[in-house]
Amino acid sequence: MFSAALVRATRHGFSTTFRRLYCLVEDFSSVASYAAASSCSQSSSPYMCTHPQTRNTAWHLSRVPYLSSQSGFLWQRSNIFGVPGILRNAKPARYISNESVQVKTDYDVVRFSLGSPDDISSIKKSPKKKKMSRKAKLNELRFYRLKAKKKMNSPNPEVRIRYKLEKAKRKETWLIEKLRKYHLPKIPAEEFDPEILTEEERHYLKRTGEKKKHFVLVGRRGVFGGVVLNMHLHWKNHETIKVICKPCKPGQVHEYAEELARLSKGIVIDIKPNNTIIFYRGKNYVQPKVMSPPDTLSKAKALEKYRYEQSLEHTSQFIERLENELEEYHQHLAKFKKGKDDTTKDIKGPSSTRTNETARLHVVLKEK
Repeated sequence: MFSAALVRATRHGFSTTFRRLYCLVEDFSSVASYAAASSCSQSSSPYMCTHPQTRNTAWHLSRVPYLSSQSGFLWQRSNIFGVPGILRNAKPARYISNESVQVKTDYDVVRFSLGSPDDISSIKKSPKKKKMSRKAKLNELRFYRLKAKKKMNSPNPEVRIRYKLEKAKRKETWLIEKLRKYHLPKIPAEEFDPEILTEEERHYLKRTGEKKKHFVLVGRRGVFGGVVLNMHLHWKNHETIKVICKPCKPGQVHEYAEELARLSKGIVIDIKPNNTIIFYRGKNYVQPKVMSPPDTLSKAKALEKYRYEQSLEHTSQFIERLENELEEYHQHLAKFKKGKDDTTKDIKGPSSTRTNETARLHVVLKEK
């Protein structure tokens, strides 16, 4: 008895679910055809399944809200029976105005669009940039090399000079941009009471500093963190320290002395003519925890900065020389043109005098 009732119940369940699915498919196809056929028509009531038992089921699964406007229907969840969920992330129908929803039936295909038609038509796919092949890049480089070679071997000296001048100016701007990276803002110095030294104390410190052999070298890198660190390490056991600047331009020793005095908080005792500075650590000297100041460059970066500065100096000298050459060439052209004009005037002058003399002879002969 129990098994027969169970079989009848399962048969009844399969039949009801099959009827509901059939009605749902029929409902879905009819709604799609209805939207494609009448995109600009209004309807008084939403389309529902005629079967009374599957009425609520189809409405719950399809979720087809009705918008009483000329825009047609909007599918809020179109993921039924394998239909792709295009509007899955779209807002519900109650948050969208009737004017922003449109139905397009081009080529017998129903498409729903959100937003004004002007915005949709204005959207265009940006063309993808084609990547240059290796052969095209090589051809382009070969073209620029041939162009530069043509200017370098030009018979006109002005073309050659101008090409070199433009190239040097480009290099100069590039070097200036590189040197800006190595410029560090100066930290304001801490306020401290300067120690007053008498003439006798200065003379004594000067003599002792000259006699002692320990020194710190300021080379081509200039003043960087390692120089100040070595000064503090020497001041641990000695009161004075010699700083030898080599190589050094004329007048650059005083700049080094000011910079080292600011960074190390030492006192400049004397500056020798052989580019040697004698520093005194001070009476109340206390070794700092960070002996290498933070507003200084490292050893490697200081060397890079020196190389860029040296290259910039040579480039500026080369630009100045080329400008002088171009100016001399223009002066030569003007002088040559002036000499040519003078020669033409000299040639034209005697011929005009001869014509005047012949005219006078004709007049005299007629009178006779």
